[in-house]
Amino acid sequence: QVRLVESGGGLVQAGDPLRLSCAASGGSFRSRGMGWFRQTPGKEREFVAFFSGTSGSTVYADSVKGRFTISGDSASENTVYLRIDSLKPEDTAVYYCAARESPQSVYVPPRIEASYDYWGQGTQVTVSS
Repeated sequence: QVRLVESGGGLVQAGDPLRLSCAASGGSFRSRGMGWFRQTPGKEREFVAFFSGTSGSTVYADSVKGRFTISGDSASENTVYLRIDSLKPEDTAVYYCAARESPQSVYVPPRIEASYDYWGQGTQVTVSS
């Protein structure tokens, strides 16, 4: 059974950094890629970042470039991190980790939700000003 578990969320101060973790089990996903999305109440879930374990390449949403960094764990092929620097109140959201398994997913832009096969339950990040 595949399971993705996010951790690291919480209540933080604006300007502080934060690192979210995502640990996947029950499969091997780094070769197809893992990503982060976020959602605020009343809005659609939006793409944040993507990491390819095969190439080490990353993709970011324009809105987070420069402050967000996605990376993999060299010791675990099924773990990815999302570091957020200089948190802003508008970063408040539930952050979701997602993993691709389908071979065809590599041909789909990583910002497309439907290209991911598995999702975590999400971790809440609340940034106070």
